[in-house]
Amino acid sequence: MKSLVFTLFLSAALFAQNQYPTDYFRAPLDIPLFLSGSFGELRANHFHAGLDFKTQQKEGWPVHAAADGYVVRIKISPYGYGKAIYVNHPNGFTTVYGHLSKANGAIEAYIKAAQYAQQNYEVELFPKPEELPVLKGDTIAFSGNTGGSGGPHLHFEIRDTFTEKILNPMLFGFMAKVADTRKPIITALMAYPIGTESLINQCHKPLAINVALQPDGNYIADKILVKGKVGFGIGAYDVTDSNYTKSGIFSVQAFANGNQCFGYQFDTFAFDEGRYVNALLDYSRFKNTGMRIQQLYMERPYPLSIIRSDDKNGILEAVPNLSQTYKIKVADAHSNEVNIDVPLDFSDLPAVDATPDVKKTPYYLKSGNDNNYSKDDVSVFIPADTFYDDFYLNFDVKDGKLTLQDDSVPVQKNMTITFTDTKSAEADKDKMFIASLDGKKLSYNPTTRKGNVFTSYTKNLGEFVLAKDTIAPTIKAVNFKEGKWLSKQNTLVLSIRDNLSGVKTYNGTLNGKWILFEYDYKTRSITHFFDDGIFEDGRNDLKVTVSDNVGNSAIFETHFFRKKQ
Repeated sequence: MKSLVFTLFLSAALFAQNQYPTDYFRAPLDIPLFLSGSFGELRANHFHAGLDFKTQQKEGWPVHAAADGYVVRIKISPYGYGKAIYVNHPNGFTTVYGHLSKANGAIEAYIKAAQYAQQNYEVELFPKPEELPVLKGDTIAFSGNTGGSGGPHLHFEIRDTFTEKILNPMLFGFMAKVADTRKPIITALMAYPIGTESLINQCHKPLAINVALQPDGNYIADKILVKGKVGFGIGAYDVTDSNYTKSGIFSVQAFANGNQCFGYQFDTFAFDEGRYVNALLDYSRFKNTGMRIQQLYMERPYPLSIIRSDDKNGILEAVPNLSQTYKIKVADAHSNEVNIDVPLDFSDLPAVDATPDVKKTPYYLKSGNDNNYSKDDVSVFIPADTFYDDFYLNFDVKDGKLTLQDDSVPVQKNMTITFTDTKSAEADKDKMFIASLDGKKLSYNPTTRKGNVFTSYTKNLGEFVLAKDTIAPTIKAVNFKEGKWLSKQNTLVLSIRDNLSGVKTYNGTLNGKWILFEYDYKTRSITHFFDDGIFEDGRNDLKVTVSDNVGNSAIFETHFFRKKQ
């Protein structure tokens, strides 16, 4: 990773905002807008890229085009945004609508035609501008819970069409559509000694600092005794009016002795920056406790464009005979602000705890270099800038099991793990893959094989073994029984499960014709909608084939009766 220093803007405003049209886009829903997720919110391995609007715990609300334009992209996937529609607008912006239950009218017909033509539920389509035009307010789809959604809601984004950078919809007038007069809430203040010689309150370890809420809604921290260098981190969230869902904060600014030293604001960021959320967080604390502490300093700078810092990267150094102050300002997109004042004093008092032991191994990893490790029949290649810091890597191979650090260390890039097996029979190798091992639980990592060599590209850490899967998936009917009349049903639902390597493909035919099944990985089920009109009047013969990631297959055959209306 290149060592970057982000220069601080010394103007009165730390972050200069572009002027975006605030009356161009309408709300995508007609119901009151309550947030279940804010722009830039800290999520697992990414920053949240839009606004999540609650849909009253229901699916099926009409989703409207936010402005005139045309559908430029459609992506249907069991994962991520699920069913998503992208609309380009003539003012140079693109709106995105995710986790939809289905599209509407011509758009839905366009999707179904492509799915049947490709014989695949998962499609990515790029209509021409004249194929699917939309007007502001048109119902383009209906809200849902598809993809990686944790409950019914609408994911809404605005992007710059040319650069594809994601923009905060609050900057486009959505502040007026989502009422918020409440200040952000501070849940934690952490102080971090930087370097083995630094102390905080005579301790070498990071400390939680008590903060007291003042009558004006701001906070004052207990005085901190510091020797050497120190950095700070906060836990914080925001809530809007009439909504107690915890959302992310919009901006943080830190000041050392009155001078701005660190900060970030969620106006915009690029998709390929999303994983740097793990560098911003106190990642090991998050993995061990679930606390999301946002660090307001960088020991080793990382290229996240929203960050602005001084030449010390937000790190303070206590100076003898000089009292110092540190102030943190936290704000939401509606400019509701809360401050934390942190008094500091230099202290040369001795440590009351031992210097933390650094567990040394034979493998000291330099994060800025490529690194190769091998033992027995296992090798690992770690590209430069895979990790954010240098550290002693726990690497070992014993009895065919690879130990590669643990998941308390954040990973930015894919590593290459290779197992060589010259002992297993050729027939067995076709069913083998590199698995993550958690206790006795095995999890599939996408694996390729060339002869005796198995390779996986992964961001996972922990323990790995070569595993074998010889058991075919299971297929069961959920909402019907063989030989029954299904004239009053709207769907066919089947459960498809695999015990180890996971489902890779599934296909269904009705009377020999391919039919569309929609896959939901959360319920591990597939659903066919009878309104596709593929069934016959009377008897219908159904065949479903499911294969896992190493080629084990199962076939389910049955029949039912249905009357055409």
